Amino acid sequence: MNHPELIETKIFKAHDLIYQVAQWKYMGKKVAFTNGVFDIIHEGHIYSLSQAAKEADKLIVAVNSDASVKRLKGESRPVNNERSRLLVLASMIQTDAVVLFEEDTPLELIKSLLPDVLVKGGDYKPEQIAGAAEVIANGGSVVINPLIEGISTTRIIDLLKKT
Repeated sequence: MNHPELIETKIFKAHDLIYQVAQWKYMGKKVAFTNGVFDIIHEGHIYSLSQAAKEADKLIVAVNSDASVKRLKGESRPVNNERSRLLVLASMIQTDAVVLFEEDTPLELIKSLLPDVLVKGGDYKPEQIAGAAEVIANGGSVVINPLIEGISTTRIIDLLKKT
């Protein structure tokens, strides 16, 4: 990207993203959605985002807020604050939009955006994924990509604690 100032344009407030998604869909673009903490970016994240980007023309990445991460992962997390995590994700070629959500799951955000494809990594079943039923009911699909064995932010943090 020759224009780093464009990175900021990929960071959306939820209400603005609703309009952007409507515009993309009007233009015939297929929209994928994935979410996570993305605290310390590693190979697993790059793989997961690359796989998610293959599912559609546009990829939205929803990011847990700092408060949400603390509730889910404990007081010592996140390592990187929400602004840093949004900027790193917005700088990636795979992402077209990044958005913060405050809740523990992105269910309300998914219901407001209704992406064509909901993508998660892991050993989930579609019925365990927040928003899957709503996306499927709207004619969309759910894709579950495998994780890369042995790679996780928690593992990286644990290794750093040992040094």
